[in-house]
Amino acid sequence: MARIYLIRHGRPAAAWGEASADPGLDALGAQQSQVARDWLLSRPPAERPQAVVSSPLQRCQETARPTAVALGVPILTEARVGEIPTPAHLSDAERPQWLRNAFAGDWAQIRGDLDYEVWRREVAGALVARGGAAVFSHFVAINAVVSLLLGEARVLSFRPDHASITVLETDGARLTLVAKGAEATTQVL
Repeated sequence: MARIYLIRHGRPAAAWGEASADPGLDALGAQQSQVARDWLLSRPPAERPQAVVSSPLQRCQETARPTAVALGVPILTEARVGEIPTPAHLSDAERPQWLRNAFAGDWAQIRGDLDYEVWRREVAGALVARGGAAVFSHFVAINAVVSLLLGEARVLSFRPDHASITVLETDGARLTLVAKGAEATTQVL
């Protein structure tokens, strides 16, 4: 079984809709990316990541960069570990309420432009072949994988903190949850 490290991005410079739909990291987020890098590099050689995969969004790319530089590998961009797709008709101002409603329910209850049960299986599917990788992703995508692996219907299985590291294993055909990352003490929205 090969390890996969699923890392939530560091703290962004802005929340959704405040300044940019794709903010980078703030100063604390940049520090968090270095702490994540140091933890990943401290793994025993057989468990240390050999590849770096990231959501296309800037906050994940910036969180992934220190690890990629330290390992001397490129950042491989994977859209399937990106943010949860929200309905196209929502404005930036409407998105936070839609997310709060989604967080309060089950995967099958989310209303939008796609089947979110299928979406969460696609997120997990993107990870199965990524044994040996550090994968930089988002709060909801991490919950999609964890809830699926735990057999939970709830959208929120836990609240991964910024730069928290959830450990998975894969045999190339299925995923197993080894350990959830550190949980946040503050609200996401």
